[in-house]
Amino acid sequence: MLAAAELKPHSIETATDMVDATIRARHAARRFRKDPVPAAMVRDILDVARYAPSGTNIQPWRAWVVTGTARDRLCAATVDALLASGPQPQEEEYRYYPTEFPAAILARRMAFGAAFGAALGIAHDDMNGRMRAMARQFLFFDAPVGIIFTMDRALELGSFLDYGCFLQNVMLAAKARGLDTCAQQSWCQFHRVIRAELGIPEGEMLVCGMSLGWADEAAPENNLELGRAPLEGFATFCE
Repeated sequence: MLAAAELKPHSIETATDMVDATIRARHAARRFRKDPVPAAMVRDILDVARYAPSGTNIQPWRAWVVTGTARDRLCAATVDALLASGPQPQEEEYRYYPTEFPAAILARRMAFGAAFGAALGIAHDDMNGRMRAMARQFLFFDAPVGIIFTMDRALELGSFLDYGCFLQNVMLAAKARGLDTCAQQSWCQFHRVIRAELGIPEGEMLVCGMSLGWADEAAPENNLELGRAPLEGFATFCE
């Protein structure tokens, strides 16, 4: 792999186009084909993702990759815990969403929920349907590879900034190889179940899970037109 300084001048435009296209093509896949992903490919993705920046190079990330029977056991135990506890979050590792959203952000959240429910054919008041959809999160949406990400509990909020860079690297590296992903903080509410299944020490905080595999591109939930706020909606240029 060439470093940026090693790219020949005439290849810069091509490299930029490739990076930009990969960023735009990445999306959260919520239904996967069950085709296996080569272990070497998963290793390559994580190996390149580790070049993410981190404050004073502390590299806070740790990945627990589950496939095969280990994946199946984890999914079964977590779905059982969900069915026993109900849809409300139980003992999350950290607060992901605020108690009250600002109006503009809430509107985007509600728009996503409506679009996702419509894609699955689930009405807002269909609690059984919503529970089935929620349970699919803890099956890694049928992806053959699941990853649980953790970091040392002694670290502070700043390490979440580093972790975001690392997770984006994982998702882009996967997309560049034709794979898709879905980052899922929802796994954190069952951190005790996951800890027991995978032998994760108490000193490690769960950051999120991730589904990794070949997206089922025919699935309606993988073809949501959500859009993004325009540049002018979030950027201020001061001269």
